[in-house]
Parts: sequence; C-alpha cells; structure tokens
Amino acid sequence: MNDSRSLSSSSADSTSIATADQNVGRSRRSSDGSQSLGSEPSRRWRDVFWLGIFVIHLVGLGFVLSVLGLNRFKKTDRLKIDRYMQRMLENRKELTETYWPFYALAGGVGAALGWTWLLLLGSQANYMMKVSVHILTTYLAVLSVLCFWGDQFFWGVALGIGAMLQFLYVISVIERLPFTMLVLQKAVKMVWSLPEVIRVSYAFMVVMLLWMALWSFGAAGVVASSIDDGGRWWLLVVSWQVLLFIHLLVLSVSLFWTGAVLCNTVHVIVSGMVFLVLVHGGREASSIPPNSLIKSLRYAVTTSFGSICYGSLFTAAIRTLRWEIRGIRSKIGNNECLLCCVDFLFHLVETLVRFFNKYAYVQIAVSGKSFNHSARDAWELFQSTGVEALVAYDCSGAVLLMGTLLGGLITGTCSGVWTWTKWGDRVIMVGSTAMLMGMVLVGLAMVVVESAVTSIYICYAEDPLLIHRWDAEFFNQMSETLHQRLQYRSARVREVLSHSRFDTHMQETLPI
Repeated sequence: MNDSRSLSSSSADSTSIATADQNVGRSRRSSDGSQSLGSEPSRRWRDVFWLGIFVIHLVGLGFVLSVLGLNRFKKTDRLKIDRYMQRMLENRKELTETYWPFYALAGGVGAALGWTWLLLLGSQANYMMKVSVHILTTYLAVLSVLCFWGDQFFWGVALGIGAMLQFLYVISVIERLPFTMLVLQKAVKMVWSLPEVIRVSYAFMVVMLLWMALWSFGAAGVVASSIDDGGRWWLLVVSWQVLLFIHLLVLSVSLFWTGAVLCNTVHVIVSGMVFLVLVHGGREASSIPPNSLIKSLRYAVTTSFGSICYGSLFTAAIRTLRWEIRGIRSKIGNNECLLCCVDFLFHLVETLVRFFNKYAYVQIAVSGKSFNHSARDAWELFQSTGVEALVAYDCSGAVLLMGTLLGGLITGTCSGVWTWTKWGDRVIMVGSTAMLMGMVLVGLAMVVVESAVTSIYICYAEDPLLIHRWDAEFFNQMSETLHQRLQYRSARVREVLSHSRFDTHMQETLPI
C-alpha cells in the first residue's frame, strides 16, 4: 500500500516537473511568436487550388440556380428545359414563387435567431447554451412523434434515433459540462470585450442571406418541378460525403460548404483578434497593432481564403464523428470485441484530426500557414504540452453545435408547419432544406464564441502566463483541471499496463 502511494506521489511530482519544464519552453516559444507577430511577415497565398474549386463551384452553381428558378418564375417552363429533366422530375405546372416564400420565412427566422443570440451574448448566452443542451433531445423526440403522426415513417425513425443519440451523448459527458460552461463563459467575456468582431458576424450573416436568396430561388424552382417526397427529392439533401466530387451542383452540398466557408472566415478573423488581445495583455494595450481587425479581415478573404475553403470541407464532419465515438467509447464497458472495433475507428479519426481540426484556423490567422500545416502544428503543440488532455475533456464545440442544431430545427419547423398548411406533400422537402438554412445562419452567430475558445486553448498551450495575465482565477481552474486529467490518464496507462502484464503472466503459467 505504501509502495503504491509512493509511486503515485512520485508520478505526480514527475508530472508537475514535466509541466513546469513545458511551461518554460512554451514561454520561450510565445515570446518568439510575439516578436514574429510584431514584425508582420509577408504572407503568401495558400491552398490556391481549393480556392479555385470553391469559386468555380460558386459561379457554376449560381448560374444553375438562376436557370432553375427562372424556368418556373411567373411562367411554367419559361426556358424550355423541362424536356431535358423528364426522367428526374415530374414537371407539374407549379411556379417558383409558390415555394419561395417558405424559404424566405426560413431565412428570416434563422437570421432572427442568430441576431438574437448575438444581442444576448453578454447577458444570457450561458443560459441559452444550457437550454440548448437539455432541450434538443426533447425537441427531436417531439418532431419524431409528429413525423410518425404525419405518416413519415423514415423521418420519424431518423429523428427518434437522433434523440436517443443526443440523450446518450449528454449522459456520457455530463461530468464535463461544468468545466465546459466555465470555458464558454470566459470565451463570451472575451468576445463581449470585442464588439467589432460581433459586427463582423452581423455583416457575414447579411452576405449569407444574399446567397440564400439566390439558393432558395433555385431550390424553389426544383420543388416546383414536383419532386415527390418518396425518394427523388434527395437532389436537395443527399449526403454530401458521397457525392461531393460527383455532383458539385447538389444544392445542399453547396449550402453546407458555402456556409462553412463563411463561418470559418469569421473564425479566422475572430481568432486573430482574440490571440492579439491575449498576447498583448488586454483590449486597451497600446502595443496592439493599429487596424488589427482590418488586417485580419484582409488576410482571411485573400491569402488565407484557400485554406479556409479546404478546411471547411472536412473539419466539421470529422469533429462530429470524433465526439460521437468518444461518447460511445466511454460507455462500452468490458465488451472486448466492441471495444476493439470502436478503438480502431477512434484511432482512425484521431489520425484525421491531426490534419483537420478547428485549432488550425488560429494558426492560419496568426501565421498564415496552409491548413494542413496549421492543423499539424496545433495538434503537435497540444500533444507536446499535454493540453490535448484538456481539449479532449472540454466539449464546448459540441454544446455550440447543439445550439446550432436547435436553431436549425426551429427554423425548419416554422417553414415546415407553414408548408403543411398549404402543400402537405412538400413538408419534409421544404422543412429539411429550411433547417439547413437555419443551421448556417445560427452557426455564424455561434462561431464567434467557438473562435474565442480555440484561441484561449492555443494561447494556454503556447504560454499559460498569457491566460494568467488575462484572468488569474480562470488560469488556476484550467491548470487544476489539466493536472487532474493528466493524473487520470497516467492512472489509466498504469492500469492497462498492469492488466497486460497479468495476462502475459497467466499465459506463461497456464499449461499448453
């Protein structure tokens, strides 16, 4: 017993010494980083290929959307293209303006939810995030019941499974929520001290609304062509992972990618500002370079825009998959076969995370590197300093995603209910695509907080004293949580090693 205590004590001491050594190195790296920030090195264009792909996709899809919408605007088959689409569409005599108002409602509700969230950011943001965590499961379950009631069996099952997965995920991370809410509270505090970044989010929301006006115009034209709810309407909402390179003109793919690009552009702008504030010791510091917001905006929409387009394709999907696998992995227990399969998926996703993670955007904002280079540097920084244990424990990104999903579901419900009163056979079609519109608009509001969270972790990994100088109490809480997580991981490693040695010993002693 005494030996185990001494082992635990020595392990804790060695962990503290290692952490102290890492802090010294991180302080040196941070001072070097501050000097490079002050020197403002020239930036090169990165990931230009993906920038070209995104622009070509945007121009090409804009043309197609215009054609699809105009073909049924005020006159059926105005451009005489229905004969080319007879195998895909039923070509009924309906008009674009029949369905366009439903999407206009979706855009209005989504923008109202996003703007409301930004307005309440300083006073009610934490309360709203707590509500989104606990209400989302109930909302999904209610929608599932309504789908069954409306004879939409597939969507009833899908939403029911979603409600169950959401409930299981919240249960699996319930002990992490206090720390998560603390991090989100401090991120809100940081963002609230930078009103200019909130104005940037408003501006990008307006840009997204303009694109959605064109997108919904074309979508309304497709719906007016009478794709039934039974299967062929997947032209609008088909899985983007499968058909990304085959059908660049699939409407939901375009909406998702365009929305992700705008969200991550805001991410880079906000991250650059938050990093500067933390490095220079506060919002009012005289050492902050002039016109920092303008410079960050210029870099985000020029030299770094290709990296943003590239990262926006994969980051969200990989991150969501990682959250789900972590939640399942923590609840498996001793089922060796299932644990082996989940561990294989877990390590595969962890490898992908090294190349596609949201912390890359902070590195892009600060140094202007390519996306993959930035993602690797951020992940190696977390791994070498042990902060990855803290990042893995925090689930602030999942909480913000829940708020985004809830906003999208509310938007889709509003448009779906109105559609049901007019055209009962178009509810799922309009409601699901309206939900995507709401998610993108609410996500543009949520991303300002997520950007602050990622910048806080990068700064803590670079130099913990930056966080201490900004908020000493928060620094102490982060350090204590990090120490607990490192101790927990060390205990798990010792447990695994002891079991491995015991199994080896048993195999050697058992008769053949």
